[in-house]
Amino acid sequence: MANDLDPKQHELAQWLTRVERNQTHPNQRWRDAATLILIDRSEPVPKVLLGRRHAGHKFLPGRFVFPGGRVERGDARMPVATPLDAAVEARLLKRVRHPSPAKARAFALAAIRETFEETGLLIGRRQDGERRAPGQRATLFERAGVYPDLASIHFVARALTPPGRPRRFDTRFFAADATAIAHRVEGVVGPDAELVELVWLPITEVERLEMPTITKVALQELEARSAAGLDHDLPVPFYRMLNRRFVREVL
Repeated sequence: MANDLDPKQHELAQWLTRVERNQTHPNQRWRDAATLILIDRSEPVPKVLLGRRHAGHKFLPGRFVFPGGRVERGDARMPVATPLDAAVEARLLKRVRHPSPAKARAFALAAIRETFEETGLLIGRRQDGERRAPGQRATLFERAGVYPDLASIHFVARALTPPGRPRRFDTRFFAADATAIAHRVEGVVGPDAELVELVWLPITEVERLEMPTITKVALQELEARSAAGLDHDLPVPFYRMLNRRFVREVL
């Protein structure tokens, strides 16, 4: 395909179709979600950060995942150091109800916020100065003097959970370089937390972990994107189910 990274990537849609078989639950509307892949490219083989979920969780217990979660109403109002790249914003707003710059910003900021809440890592730039609206409570980012650097956030993939699944999300997968970690709050990860451990693994070794299939698909998309230069102008794949088969479209 002329506008794609690699024609072989369409085999990933066939893989998802084979493994996503349980669609026996009552249908429900999806919720917007976002996740962030932190990638360390300081060595020849890049490493990615994954967290193992607590075994007591009902959703994906014990699985390795990227930090992430639902988009919240206040995400769009978080103060930032830099805006989204124009190409990233445009792709985030394709096939979205009521598209707006604020909505695109909320997707990326949800991934950054969830990463902090689950790992204690603050992604952004250290800057002085008050950026919030009068009367608005300071965020933990502001108290640490860190503001999200949206210009450095890459839009890697999007995936919509098929109908008939117990939970449905329209998830945007983002990536950021590990150098974007500006601050760390200790004690967030542990035996009683949502994530019980964090691991940096070479991207070539992640396949051996127990993780959702879509997570493995997103990693393969990231590999292809990294090989192509990890540029904002690269196309973004969108995985969704049509007629009981996954398709891979390009945004």
